[in-house]
Amino acid sequence: MKRYVVCGLSNRGLASFVLPLLDHGDTVAGVVDPDRARVESFNDSVLPEGHERLPWYAPDDFDRMVDELAPDTVIVASPDHTHAGYIVAALARDLDVISEKPMVTTAADAVRVLDAERDSKGSVLVTHNMRYIPRHRQIKRLIQDGRLGRITHVALDYHVDVRHGGSYFQRWNRVRALSGGLSVHKGCHHLDLVSWWIDAAPEQVFAYGALNYYGPGSPHRPRDAAGLPYTGADLYERDPYYRAQAGSGAFAEPGGVRTGLYGLAYEHQYPDDTYLYDDEIDIEDTYSALVRYDSGASLAYSLDFSSPWEGYRVLISGTHGQIESRHGRTPDGTPLPGSDTFTFSPLFGEPETIEVIVREGGHEGADPLQRSDLFGEPAPESLRDNLLADARQGALAVATGEAIWRSAVEARPIDIAELLAES
Repeated sequence: MKRYVVCGLSNRGLASFVLPLLDHGDTVAGVVDPDRARVESFNDSVLPEGHERLPWYAPDDFDRMVDELAPDTVIVASPDHTHAGYIVAALARDLDVISEKPMVTTAADAVRVLDAERDSKGSVLVTHNMRYIPRHRQIKRLIQDGRLGRITHVALDYHVDVRHGGSYFQRWNRVRALSGGLSVHKGCHHLDLVSWWIDAAPEQVFAYGALNYYGPGSPHRPRDAAGLPYTGADLYERDPYYRAQAGSGAFAEPGGVRTGLYGLAYEHQYPDDTYLYDDEIDIEDTYSALVRYDSGASLAYSLDFSSPWEGYRVLISGTHGQIESRHGRTPDGTPLPGSDTFTFSPLFGEPETIEVIVREGGHEGADPLQRSDLFGEPAPESLRDNLLADARQGALAVATGEAIWRSAVEARPIDIAELLAES
C-alpha cells in the first residue's frame, strides 16, 4: 500500500485527496502546510473515526518529513505559487508527485520541474480533470475515430459566473505573483483540454486582456453621490456582487473569519479582510486569444469572470465535419437548455444530436474516475485516451496561459518555445 503526503490542506486537498484516500483505506501519512491550527482543527473535527491524527509539518520541514514518514507519493494541493518548490523538493528525493492544476504558475518554474524530473527517479502527474468529464471523452472519441477529419480550428468561449468569478478576486488568485493570473490558474484547464482533444501542442499566442469588472475602477463598485466608494456595511448592502452570491458561501462575510469546507478556518492565509475592489488586484478578468498549434490548427479562445451564467460554447471544425456543444448553468445551478446534448455535423450529410453521458461525482463524475487512475491502476480506456496529464503537458498549459497575459501586456505575439527555452 502506497503512503501519501499532502502538501496543502486546502478545500481541494481535503475533498479531492485526503478524505477520499482515507475513505478508501489508503495511508495519508501526514500534511505539510504553514497553518498548523487548520491541520489540528481537521484532526479534531473532520478526521473520520478510526484514523490516527495526521502529523503536521511546516513547509521548511519538508526534508525532515520525508525522513520520518517515508512517503511514496507527494500530493501538491497548496496555493499555486508554492507548487514548484514542493514538486522540485519531492523529485530531488526521487518521489512521485501528483500536482493540482496548474502545475506551477510560470513557464520558468515549469522548466525547473521538467529539469528536476529528468534527473529524478520520480515522475509528475497533473490533475487536469476536464479530460475526464464524460462529455469531453465522447468528443475526444469522435475526433480519434476520424469523424471530423483533420482538425482545422477550435472556437471556445468560456464564462465564469458572478458568484464564482467574484470569489477569485477575494482570494490569493487575484495577485499574479501568487496565481500566475487567471489565464494560468483557470485558463490552463481549457488550454489543456483543447490540446488533448486535438492532440497538438501550442506554438504561438496573440491575445488581448483587461481588468473590466473588478478592482478599484470597477463600474459596479458602489459609490455615494460625491463619487466616493462606500466602505464597510454600506458597501456590502449596495454591492451587486455581494447580493448576487445570496448566501452561497462564495464571499467572506465582512469582519468574519474566512472558512472553507467543513468549517475549517483560513486565518493564517487570510488574516485581513479582502474584497473585490482592492488596490492589490493586478490581474485581468477578461481575455481574448488566438493560439496556433504544431498541427496547423488554431484556437480562438475567450474567457471572462463576470457572466450571468457559467460554462462554455465550443465549435470544433475539421476537414470532414464539426462538433458543437453548449454546456452551462445559471448561478443557482439551473442547467442551460441544450446542456445535455451536443451536435456532430458532417460536412456532407445530416447533423446528429448526441446525448451526453452523465456520471455521479465531482466535476460531472470526472473526479472519482481520475482518482481511480491516480491511486490505482489506470483503466485501459484511460490509457487509450491518454487521460493522465504528465509534466510536459502541464508545462505547456501553464506556458500558454502565461503567453496569453504576456501578449496582452506586451502587445506582441508570444512563442511558447520562447517561454520554455531552457527545457
